[in-house]
Amino acid sequence: MKRFGLDIWGDDNFVIKKDTVNIKFGNEPSILEITNHIREKGYKGPMLLRFPHLIKKQIDTLFCTFKTAKKEFNYQGNFHAVFPLKVNQFPNFATELINVSDKHNYGLEAGSKAELIIAMSYTPLGAPITVNGFKDKEMISLCFIAAKMGHNITITIEGIGELETIIEVNSEMNAKSKKPIVPKIGVRIRLHSSGIGIWAKSGGYSSKFGLTSTELLEAYEMLKEYNLLDSLWMIHFHIGSQMGDIAPLKKALREAGNIYAELKKRGVDSLRAINIGGGLAVEYSQQLQNQERNYSLKEFANDVIYLMQDIAKSKNVPEPDIFTESGRYIAASHSVLVAPVLELFSQEYHEKSLRLKEQNPPLIEELFDLYNSLGRTNAREYLHDALDHMESLLTLFDLGYIDLEDRSNSEILANLIIKRVISLLKDEDTNELKRLQDRIQERYLVNFSVFQSLPDWWGLGQHFPIMPLTKLDIKPTNPASIWDITCDSDGEIGFKPKAPFYLHDIDIEQEEYFLGFFLTGAYQEVLGMKHNLFTHPTEAVVKFDESGEFYIENLIEAQNLMDVLDDLDYDTNIIDKSLKKKLEESKYIGSDEKQDLLGKLYLYLSENSYLKTIQAIETGK
Repeated sequence: MKRFGLDIWGDDNFVIKKDTVNIKFGNEPSILEITNHIREKGYKGPMLLRFPHLIKKQIDTLFCTFKTAKKEFNYQGNFHAVFPLKVNQFPNFATELINVSDKHNYGLEAGSKAELIIAMSYTPLGAPITVNGFKDKEMISLCFIAAKMGHNITITIEGIGELETIIEVNSEMNAKSKKPIVPKIGVRIRLHSSGIGIWAKSGGYSSKFGLTSTELLEAYEMLKEYNLLDSLWMIHFHIGSQMGDIAPLKKALREAGNIYAELKKRGVDSLRAINIGGGLAVEYSQQLQNQERNYSLKEFANDVIYLMQDIAKSKNVPEPDIFTESGRYIAASHSVLVAPVLELFSQEYHEKSLRLKEQNPPLIEELFDLYNSLGRTNAREYLHDALDHMESLLTLFDLGYIDLEDRSNSEILANLIIKRVISLLKDEDTNELKRLQDRIQERYLVNFSVFQSLPDWWGLGQHFPIMPLTKLDIKPTNPASIWDITCDSDGEIGFKPKAPFYLHDIDIEQEEYFLGFFLTGAYQEVLGMKHNLFTHPTEAVVKFDESGEFYIENLIEAQNLMDVLDDLDYDTNIIDKSLKKKLEESKYIGSDEKQDLLGKLYLYLSENSYLKTIQAIETGK
């Protein structure tokens, strides 16, 4: 059985049964069963399946782990958490997030006006809202309105200019109030400590956000001058997303903890909380040697609690409340992208594709003899001979001495020899064999867009676990690269000899073969781009009833062609009239055919951009 690293990245969320990957919840249906259930309703193309129970699991685990750490160290501060909406703002996710987290008083973090409106609308009164990022007067005024609604909201100051605007808005909005209401105020500090990896620049003196020590002292004096010091209650920092190493966080905690203690000693009695931002990493790797996170959630929580307690004791100040804004950890695992394979592009390299003649060039005859007499004892020698013959034959073609059939035969025979040698010497993990796998990789054309569904892979090289949804009782043998259906050469997940990925050899005309792309729930959807005008896949929320049976809610079909054009501000009425006019005025078709073609045209306009599999065309699905 091939597990595709499931024991590394799966977090016990999935289980392999017989030959399929199944949800480890309820009656444990297979992902393929859920997919086919939706496809039977007529939905086409790739599908994004959301599992709210996995959102709940992550939130419950986060709060439970910090509760245990607090108890172990007898920590007196409270633990709070908010979800940063920038990680996933889609309503099918956000509404489920709020629904499954009610017992934890879980809140939302906003970094823009639109996100703030979502937070104000969906966060229960009393649950925390934090507001980060650059803000203008209008956004700060929205924060005051939220506070007057009764929201537990904190404005994080990113610069002195924002504090000046808070003072101005406070004067205007509370001028006539019998009981002035001011949001809580947080101060984001620009730490000397920096993170590591792709997002390391979120910390350090060159980071985009936060106040220097000098600016922090200036902010303290301004708050004191304008009688707002009693509203200052949070210190905030963030050292970057997907924090693979725990050491930078520990350094940042010491720095932030000492800043907290210094402000407490200056008489800021209202200061009660330290917000450690996000950064809690997700394990995306499918290989043990390439794991991305070197710590557990327990170690993370213990380090935060211990270090804050240690600083509080040494500086003789109260232990602060702890806030986290972990988003990737909460959202990544909740969704699975399912997409069918449309074609295998290297299947022409089969023995049945050979076009041998009665008289072949000598080197091709020798290649054919090498292929037929290949065995384990002579595999390496014959491999080298075959590669040498291949280069010679390509040179002969370039010089015009052999024809296209000869070239085709040489490519097929060399490919077949390489495949057989790799199979014969599979126990020898040599660099030469790894390089050869790259030469014979199978290209799987998959019905999805990398740019729409996995933008972090394209932009940042972020790996996502991939595995077939069936045939898991059969060892895959094809070194595989994955092509998306965009007309862009970057739309490929290439084969890597140092981290090889294999898929099954299948006949796509005889059976469907689906791939699952996992841990896609953080950032990918909102960052996804309409490259080639491929839209967000059809999505569905998958829930389970009391008997363990799954059911589908909030199914949203991918946009059709006209909707996508409308999103780009095309006047679809003009497009509609233009297409109809050109068809009706065409001199190449008769009136009966015009009506038939017009009907087909409108049918196609009502579909999305994704392709149909052969099976889907035949069955109308």
